Amino acid sequence: MIDLHNQKIFVAGHNGMVGRAVCRRLETEGCNILTADRSELDLTNQTQVQSWMQDHKPDLVFMCAARVGGIADNRDHPAEFIYQNLMIQTNIIHAAYKANVTKLLFLGSSCIYPRDCPQPIKEDYLMSGPLERTNIAYATAKSAGIEMCVSYRRQYGCDFISAMPCNLYGSHDHFDPEASHVSAALIQRFHNAKLNDDLSVTIWGTGNPKREFMHVDDLADGVVFLMKNYSDESIINIGTGTDISIQDFAKMVAGIVGYNGKIENDLSRPDGTPRKVMDVSKINAMGWQNKIKLEDGLQTYYQWYKGNMT
Repeated sequence: MIDLHNQKIFVAGHNGMVGRAVCRRLETEGCNILTADRSELDLTNQTQVQSWMQDHKPDLVFMCAARVGGIADNRDHPAEFIYQNLMIQTNIIHAAYKANVTKLLFLGSSCIYPRDCPQPIKEDYLMSGPLERTNIAYATAKSAGIEMCVSYRRQYGCDFISAMPCNLYGSHDHFDPEASHVSAALIQRFHNAKLNDDLSVTIWGTGNPKREFMHVDDLADGVVFLMKNYSDESIINIGTGTDISIQDFAKMVAGIVGYNGKIENDLSRPDGTPRKVMDVSKINAMGWQNKIKLEDGLQTYYQWYKGNMT
């Protein structure tokens, strides 16, 4: 077990939704949080990353930095997704090794698992079948990050671990209507429809796919728990272990926003993976589980959106 008190901890990607949540969680640990803005450090630049890491000598690293987006963004910008994610994670992992970082936690994604693997998704289903085509570039990059952590662990003895979160939502989410994930897209869409008295709101696809949603503050608590307690080359899932159809999720969001119009489906838009729910028995058995119920989390999510994005 690692005590985080007085440790120098680099949170890569501290301005993103996940990075901000991890920083908030770490503020309760009595540690020294290290961050670097893009103007100071370009994570895709190997020379800059290695110099920064040597200068600051962090004890621990949380890798929250990544190029992320929804189905359309992944489909339309695959080159950017694979290039930026490969560069960011390659530079940080290698620089952490060179700087003798004590421990590093790499964040993957549930997108790395095969499109049609059994549900709920166990960690050992990784690389057991074809990936979902709409996010294959992102998933391939994340899979390479996992293998880097394993390889550096085996060859150099680095305590580098990889965690796989489910779909996330929370404050400082990305609300671009074409590039956002489904939770952000629906919050914005229903809010605007309510303001404009629109008779209907259209959601992508059939609404049948099922997804697992977790508040980003739960994720932050989970990765801090793993940094303290987990050390193994095997990946580990972080999630709620429960899922909901996109159609029912949209109805829940509409109710929270207070939108009473009709929900229609755009069948020309892709559904993506039919179902994605994580098997979280491994992390639960270690003594951690999520605390924030979906409806409660969406309530606070919407209040943050109204206070900061409107």
